[in-house]
Amino acid sequence: MHIRFCWFRSNCNKCFSPQTDKIEPERRTWLIACGGAGAVAAAATAVPLLTSMAPSEKARSAGAPVEVDITDIPPGGVKTVEWRGKPVWVVRRTPEMLASLEKIEGQLADPKSDRTAYPVPEYAKNRHRSIKPEILVTVGICTHLGCSPVSKFETGNQPGLEANWQGGYFCPCHGSTFDHAGRVYANKPAPDNLEVPRHMYLSDTKIVIGKDEKGEA
Repeated sequence: MHIRFCWFRSNCNKCFSPQTDKIEPERRTWLIACGGAGAVAAAATAVPLLTSMAPSEKARSAGAPVEVDITDIPPGGVKTVEWRGKPVWVVRRTPEMLASLEKIEGQLADPKSDRTAYPVPEYAKNRHRSIKPEILVTVGICTHLGCSPVSKFETGNQPGLEANWQGGYFCPCHGSTFDHAGRVYANKPAPDNLEVPRHMYLSDTKIVIGKDEKGEA
């Protein structure tokens, strides 16, 4: 009974002929050669596949630290950069903005940034919440429901803002307000101050967001 599968169907009768013993080595050699060629082809196919499965450059850099040139930020100006998919504000505060921080501390929910939901780096646990007083680095996302506040740097009484408003940020979604250091006013929906990410100065003109002397965030 013929039970052996033959790759050479045109020569199938040879499986029962006296020449079988001579043909088997030839078949074996041919099969090995075909198998080797198949393995090479599979390997050639696998390399592009593995490469395509590797993280793209964009994916690798999605959480990477971001360098920011601060030389083009004027006094009272804001530069917005993206880090980990979040808008990060880099603000050059004026002397008047800095002077306002002490005036309104009694109206704030967490003036010393003691709450731990958004831990503040030690170098930013101060009144201005920054390394250098004039440069604020903060995530521009409200800690209530993730809306994006808008800058309201003009002082004075304004609709929806605190009496004698000293300037800062206003979240139009639910009315949370923050001072020039990103500290939330008391009795507002936002439970915490704006986040201060890890950052450090590479030089007097450039900072990096997402890492500091202790490592990456």
